[in-house]
Amino acid sequence: MTMKIRELEAFSAFMQHGTMQTAAQALGLSQSAISRLLASLESGIGFQLFFRKKNALSATREAELFYRNVERLLSNLREVEATAQAISKQQLGDLTIAAAPIFCDTFLLDAVAEFRTSHPEINVKLHDVGMVDLLSMVRHYRCDIGFGITLGLDQPDADVTRLAHCEARCIMPMGHDLDAGPVVPLKDLADATFVELLSGSPLRTRVDALFEEGGTPRRVAAEMRHLRGVVALVERGVGVAVVDPLSEMTMDRNKAVSRRISPSISWALALYQPRDQPMAEVARAFCEVVDRQIQKLKEAGTVLP
Repeated sequence: MTMKIRELEAFSAFMQHGTMQTAAQALGLSQSAISRLLASLESGIGFQLFFRKKNALSATREAELFYRNVERLLSNLREVEATAQAISKQQLGDLTIAAAPIFCDTFLLDAVAEFRTSHPEINVKLHDVGMVDLLSMVRHYRCDIGFGITLGLDQPDADVTRLAHCEARCIMPMGHDLDAGPVVPLKDLADATFVELLSGSPLRTRVDALFEEGGTPRRVAAEMRHLRGVVALVERGVGVAVVDPLSEMTMDRNKAVSRRISPSISWALALYQPRDQPMAEVARAFCEVVDRQIQKLKEAGTVLP
């Protein structure tokens, strides 16, 4: 038994409208085309759908029973077609993003808000993770894309696209003794008390290495998992910190100041995606929004080209 969708549509139109003429008008076909489709359907299914009475078709009891299922099928088909269209227009589905916590606290918030205005049916899942976990999610296809840094990464085992250049900043409480100029020499931080990220983060590792090379031990007063916590402790006068430049966006400038350091510590803000896997269209659309947000950061001088 073979039934064609067009035959079922013709049958549904006839059952809804009651005559060949109105069914034909509803589908934009001729009456003869409707007649052929109905005859073909009736021949294929093996039972009578209609009986003729005074040159008009009337539905049999079997047709009434059959119609209920046909309508259910056509309704599901229309839903499938709508879903396919929505997916093709990037209006349906999930988007899973892994990103450094400071990105989730800053420009990615604006990116998600902007993206949702044009993609209201997309469910955005934003995971704030460290670089080890981010790379694991990318490698094992547990996210569509990731946004992280390149500091301390030689072989990330992922496709990497550099989006901006970043240079570390030294933030300190307002009125701190080191707030004497636009640049803080790293050697001048030898006697400072620090607020730091937990051991193992790329930036913490680099700062530790620079001080070890200089033979200067550091005094660390407090450690936090996220940079927003580090910034909050600096604002409260606990110590100074070497941070990602995006941390400035979370800083209360009435309580803390930010200065460049010398020698500089730099890295790239980068897009990570699984190797040998094409980017989904919805992820591509989100990346276009991120590009606009990063351009704003460049214009503000937060990051560099």
